[in-house]
Amino acid sequence: MKKMKVILGISILAVAGFFMVAADHIDAPAVQGGTSDITDFYAFQGQNTDNVVFVANVQGLLSPMATADATFDENVLIEFNIDTTGDNVENLVIQAIPRDGKMYFFGPTNPGTTGLNSSIETAGAQSVVDISPYGSNAITKTSNGLKIFAGPRDDPFFMDFAQYSEIIAGNATGFNNPGSDTFAGTNVMSIVVEVPKGMLGGSGTVNTWVESKRKQ
Repeated sequence: MKKMKVILGISILAVAGFFMVAADHIDAPAVQGGTSDITDFYAFQGQNTDNVVFVANVQGLLSPMATADATFDENVLIEFNIDTTGDNVENLVIQAIPRDGKMYFFGPTNPGTTGLNSSIETAGAQSVVDISPYGSNAITKTSNGLKIFAGPRDDPFFMDFAQYSEIIAGNATGFNNPGSDTFAGTNVMSIVVEVPKGMLGGSGTVNTWVESKRKQ
């Protein structure tokens, strides 16, 4: 699970260019390499400053040869959680689940249940987009006020893991500039949703996190 805090109010100058990320490319063997393995979670103000963009990347460290055959697991739900009251319990969710080459989005909507277990919120607004094939132009769609995308893309996260290991070992005091990108040449499966701030409360601060949940 990746978690962060986002300020929505567009009247606050400090948020004009905010960009937040949580990353973790090496998870437990039970999930590593699958759709339930979340590598990155990004939240940032859209090019349209009235919007917020949420990005969940999964299945990290895909080689270009492996990416062509990579698919989203139809038994795994990706859920963007949004807490608008500061109690660390989701008040709104946006869910994404793949079916037959398409990604279906539900929400933002109030969740029927909170916490570790979820049901697909079919009563919420439904949006759908074709999953973009590897190497193709991005297929995006605007539906119910959302702009949505799903498909394989180059891993955008920069990390010099070798230098990080040297720092942890006490052999170095900082990173090199520019350093070496450990993830260069690897890909991820991305799910992107751009949401009007008005759908999330419009102003103030929200806590947001992303979870992957496997069908039981």
